[in-house]
Amino acid sequence: MTDTALKGGSQQPVEPAALEDVPGWFWDHDRHSFDWFLGRQEKKGVTGDLLEMGAYLGRSAIVIGEHLQPGETFTVCDLFDSDAPDNENSEEMAVSYRKTLTRSAFESNYLSFHDELPEIIQAPTSVLAGGRIPAGAFRFIHIDASHLYEHVVGDLQVARIALQPKGVVVLDDYRSQHTPGVAAATWEAVFNHGLKPILLTECKFYGTWGDPEPFQRELLDRVDLAAGCHLSAETLNGQQLLRMTGDSEGIRPFRPSRHQKRLASAAATRSAEEGRQAIGIAQDEVALDLAARRARAAEARRPANVAKRAARDLLPPVVTSAIRRARRG
Repeated sequence: MTDTALKGGSQQPVEPAALEDVPGWFWDHDRHSFDWFLGRQEKKGVTGDLLEMGAYLGRSAIVIGEHLQPGETFTVCDLFDSDAPDNENSEEMAVSYRKTLTRSAFESNYLSFHDELPEIIQAPTSVLAGGRIPAGAFRFIHIDASHLYEHVVGDLQVARIALQPKGVVVLDDYRSQHTPGVAAATWEAVFNHGLKPILLTECKFYGTWGDPEPFQRELLDRVDLAAGCHLSAETLNGQQLLRMTGDSEGIRPFRPSRHQKRLASAAATRSAEEGRQAIGIAQDEVALDLAARRARAAEARRPANVAKRAARDLLPPVVTSAIRRARRG
C-alpha cells in the first residue's frame, strides 16, 4: 500500500480540507468498520476509554476521536520523531516513515478536525505495560505500531489487560507480505491466548476477548452496514469469523475539516485569477497577431511593392524571370 503524499523527504504540515488529505493507509471499509464498532458500543451504552498504539499522521486517530464521549479519554502512543528503542525498530522506521512522521504534523492534522488533542504519549508502546494505563478501562484499542513480532506480542498483552469484556481490539497489517511478525503474533493470540476474531477486512483484524457473537449477528443482519460491504462467514478452529469485501457504496464521507471552506474559497480565487491570466494572455496573443497582420498589409500597400506585384502579374513569365535573374546579378 502506498500513498503519493508520503513520497519524498521531510514535509511541512499541510492543512487538510478532508480526511483523505491526511497521509496514511486507512481505507473506506476500515473507516466504516471503526464507525460501526464504536457507534454500536455507544448505542448499547458501552462506555470506556479509547487507545491507539501507533498513529502515524492521524488519519485513523481522527476517526476514533469522533466517537469520544463525555468522561472518556482518548490516548495515542507513538514514537513520532523520537528515536526507536532498538536498532531493528529504527531500521523499520527508516524504511517506512522516518522522514515524514512528526508529532507536529499529527497534531496539526488532528486539530483540523477536533477542538482538543488526545492524550499523547510520545514513546514506544512498551511503556504502556506494567500499569501505565488502567486495566479493563478501554472499549476500543487500535494496534498499528511496530510490525516486529516481539513488539506486537507486547502490544497484544497490553491490550488484553486494558480491554474491557465488551471491548474491541483492531490489528493493522495482520496479513501483509512485509509484516509476517504481525500475522504470527495475531494468530498466536487467537490459538493460544483467547483472542476471538470478529471480522477481517483486507487490512485489519477485528477481535475481542469477550463474546464475538453479538457483533457478528448484527453485522450479518446488516444493522447500520453500508450497501457496498459484502460479508461472508467462515469457521476457523471451531470459531466463526466474518470477512468483509466489496466497494464503497453507501459509505458516507467523513465530515470536512475546519479549513475546508477557506481552502475551497482560496482555490476558487486562484482558479478565477488563473482564468483571468489565461484570458489576458490570449488577448495579448490576438493583439500581437492583429498588429503583425496589419504591418504586413501596410507593407503590401507601399507603392514600390504594389508596382512589383503589378509587374509580376502583368508581364509575361519569361520577362519576369529575366528581370529576377538580372537583379540577382
